[in-house]
Amino acid sequence: MPFILRFWFVLTVACLTACTAASGPPPPAAADLKVVTLDDSVKIVAGQTLYVPVYAYIYTGEQNRTWDLTATLSVRNTDQTHPIIIRSVDYFAGNGTLVRNYLEQPVELNPLAATEFVVAQADRSGGVGASFVVEWVAQTTVSAPVVEAVMINTLGNQGLSFVSPGRVIKNR
Repeated sequence: MPFILRFWFVLTVACLTACTAASGPPPPAAADLKVVTLDDSVKIVAGQTLYVPVYAYIYTGEQNRTWDLTATLSVRNTDQTHPIIIRSVDYFAGNGTLVRNYLEQPVELNPLAATEFVVAQADRSGGVGASFVVEWVAQTTVSAPVVEAVMINTLGNQGLSFVSPGRVIKNR
């Protein structure tokens, strides 16, 4: 094979390989977090229940055209000293029905640590009015965590992304 053909072949393979997305499913949510047991011996001092609007898809141009979105719920412990406990992360459809529970048991989130929960782009089950409800607690007074969702989709050279902040619906 002449040098110039080998050069273009290697360059093409390198470009295609570099642009290939990682294969396989994303890691399970909260996989690296310590599971905790909340029983009567655990003294809870602080906590909140947060509502986070998310969008499985949005309308573009006309109501018959939609863009499916990947939604990532991010929970960030902003306290520099103390952990928080995430009791539950529940995903609801726009009609208010529970789609899925992301946690089987409460997990501990270390100081300044973050974790995420993902709704795949192909998962339209939540619809336009989907939401997460997140409950967290702490055994001491802590600064409130940042809980927000990022929705994104890219198509060709166009992309769309936006953030939706969590809103406190109950204080403990």
